Amino acid sequence: MGLVPFESVPVTDERAQQLLSDYFAYRSATFPVADGYVVKLPDPTAFTPPAGEFLIALDDGGVAIGCGGIRRLPDDVLGAPRVVWEVKHLWVADAGRGRGTGRALLAELERRAAARGATSIVLDTNASLVAANNLYTSSGYLSIPAYNDNGNATTWFRKDLA
Repeated sequence: MGLVPFESVPVTDERAQQLLSDYFAYRSATFPVADGYVVKLPDPTAFTPPAGEFLIALDDGGVAIGCGGIRRLPDDVLGAPRVVWEVKHLWVADAGRGRGTGRALLAELERRAAARGATSIVLDTNASLVAANNLYTSSGYLSIPAYNDNGNATTWFRKDLA
């Protein structure tokens, strides 16, 4: 797979909804605590410009193989005034794994947040998602104290852009 093409779509887009459904099903099935994963559907307004954006990654044939979004958080969410954006719902389907899709999608989300003035990007995840944690740490994210009360998360990360 060469360069990964991205398409900005509403969270309500049929392809985005299918990817999110697959993501939530996977997390529910693999969550470390039986019946412990709480599905929280993304608020479409939080991922609509200028408040945020939702992307799908496409394979060479134009099939959606990954998704993720960014949304603006309050400037003081990290305790000091910064322009903070959050990465949410980063997911790559089996068909897109092992080809750099997740790394390319994360980099594109970072690029789009920076273009909107982000000085820091944050995200939360669960320690059981080993590949995701490896992606974040190898992409320059540092572990930080919790910045939200997401009951599905065990790990919080931050990357300063400026």
